[in-house]
Amino acid sequence: MMKTMRLWFACVFGLALSMVFGWSYGFFAALLPVFIIARTDDWHCSLINQMVFGIILVTLEVNFISGFLQAYPWLMTVAVAILFLSKCIAMTKPSSYLFGFTGLLVGSIALNFISYPSFDIEDFTVTLWVSAFAIYPICALAYFLFPEPVNLKVVKPHAAAAVPHDHIGVLRQAAMGWTIAMLAFLIFQFADLSDSISAQASIFIVLTPMTFLGSMAVAKIRISGTLLGCVAGMAIQLALSSWANNGLLFLMAFAIAAGFFAWLIAMGGVKSGLGFSALSALAVPLTTAFQPGQQDAFFSIVYRFSSITFAVILTSLAIWLTHCVLVRVIKA
Repeated sequence: MMKTMRLWFACVFGLALSMVFGWSYGFFAALLPVFIIARTDDWHCSLINQMVFGIILVTLEVNFISGFLQAYPWLMTVAVAILFLSKCIAMTKPSSYLFGFTGLLVGSIALNFISYPSFDIEDFTVTLWVSAFAIYPICALAYFLFPEPVNLKVVKPHAAAAVPHDHIGVLRQAAMGWTIAMLAFLIFQFADLSDSISAQASIFIVLTPMTFLGSMAVAKIRISGTLLGCVAGMAIQLALSSWANNGLLFLMAFAIAAGFFAWLIAMGGVKSGLGFSALSALAVPLTTAFQPGQQDAFFSIVYRFSSITFAVILTSLAIWLTHCVLVRVIKA
């Protein structure tokens, strides 16, 4: 029960902060603390440090690549390949998994956005840094207000953080992660997909287990959770209707839906993945296309579900093909 309350509070409070201060990418403030709290029942500063350091470092690296190498596509591609490889290697180690995953996800999104002239990399970087540092007070308040009973405090590793057992497994995991990450980078560089942040994030969420069987299981959960979150988003839009400009009602409607998804996340296992996928599918369109005073979000929600489903299916196919090749190429 307490974990559900912590997850719910962190998500809603993060969104409220983004609305009060007018942050451009409010879903980061809502989802990043949830990602941390879902991993452990007690305060662990090292996990937050990993995420914050990963975000700061990768945004600096993307700014460097954008500033010095964007005019040289081949050099930029080589630099991105080295960047992604370092993150994939970090993901093969439990002690640095969160650092690597955060860097891979945020780095890929930022590299996609910088290819569009209208994108403001400085605003993105500052907003992301503020959202990252906000994780500390948000999580601290969540653990303080809703502490876990002493006899129930257990640190549970995230199911997606695969623990490698041998050097061949580590090599295959890193190679698979790097291959899929580079394919995603090239596709989003050549295609006009500026409004596909959810689909892009889904690629790396499916990739998180760093194994073929794990990725296939996550793919099913991602599609089911996305459908659940999109239905909730449409229900909020229909319920608010002409009152969508009221920020308080908007926040209350989001809080009601987030409460159910927080309960799913707290249950762990498959339901946790389902709840987080639903929460992210709910938060992104509501913070980008349906904020008070902005446009209708119906088509945005439909587009996100279709793009996420398409991206997950293609990613699953790419992972299967990569797995088949790596098993034959990288042998003991």
